[in-house]
Amino acid sequence: MTAPSEIDMVARQTCLILRSYRHWLGRDLLPGVPDADAVDALREAPFVVVSHDAAVDPVLNYGNHAALSLWEMDWDHLIRTPSRLTAEPVARGERARLLAEVTLNGCIASYSGVRISRSGRRFRIVEATVWNLLDDSGRPAGQAAMFDRWEFL
Repeated sequence: MTAPSEIDMVARQTCLILRSYRHWLGRDLLPGVPDADAVDALREAPFVVVSHDAAVDPVLNYGNHAALSLWEMDWDHLIRTPSRLTAEPVARGERARLLAEVTLNGCIASYSGVRISRSGRRFRIVEATVWNLLDDSGRPAGQAAMFDRWEFL
C-alpha cells in the first residue's frame, strides 16, 4: 500500500468510516484523535475495522491491521475480496439479513456471527457494530463494521 492513489483512497475511506460512524452513533470511533492522525490511528487501532463498497456484490475496500491479521490477508488480497466470502456459505443468508437490517436502520450494535479467514479458520464475532457509510452528499457508499471481541471456533 504505497502508491499515491492507494494512500489517497485509504485516507478518503478512513474519513468516510469515521464520519459515518459519528453520524449514526453520535460519538467518535477514535475519541480525542486529531483528524491529522486519524489514518494512522485507525490503521493501528486495537480493534477490527473493515468496510466494503456499495456494489450489488460488495467488495472489501478497507481493513485495518487487526482486520488483516484476523482474516489472514494482506492489503492487496483484501481489496479484491467480495465481502460475502468473509462468511462461510452456510452463514451467508444470515449475513445478508444483517446487512439488509443495517441498510434499513443505519446501524446495529451487538451483532454476533461466525466468519471465516482466508485459510479457513472460523471465528465468532462478538458484539460488533455495523453501520452504513454515507458519502459527502448523504448517498449510500457501503457499510463498515468494528469489533474488539472474537473467539476462534
